Amino acid sequence: MASYRDAAVIAAELISSGNCAEPVDAWSQATKKTFPSSASLRKKGCPKGAFLGLCNEGLILGIEPGNYAKSSKNGGYAVSAVEVLRKNKFLASQPNLLWKKVAGNTKTQNHQMDIVIGLWEAGLIGS
Repeated sequence: MASYRDAAVIAAELISSGNCAEPVDAWSQATKKTFPSSASLRKKGCPKGAFLGLCNEGLILGIEPGNYAKSSKNGGYAVSAVEVLRKNKFLASQPNLLWKKVAGNTKTQNHQMDIVIGLWEAGLIGS
């Protein structure tokens, strides 16, 4: 089954290959490909915000830092997750534990860690 991990990798590759110039457009194209029959999955804001937050900070290889989207909590969670993973790579196999390290126990993850882990496992997170 397709996932937000897949969508994040596809979006990053669309940009780095030059097939798409803007992260917002790449995300849209990637989610159309990943979730062709579900508009609600394509419109989900948390994974999109996480992806765009990583783009804003230039943390995805092949994507220059920029102002691609407004700053968001979801983008902040994703950036924090990268910082945590750099210190403890093991957490890439433990998305719920990674989420707790980033957001504590008061919030529920909504695919933000899928974005980070998908890009991390694909080797698309820069150092």
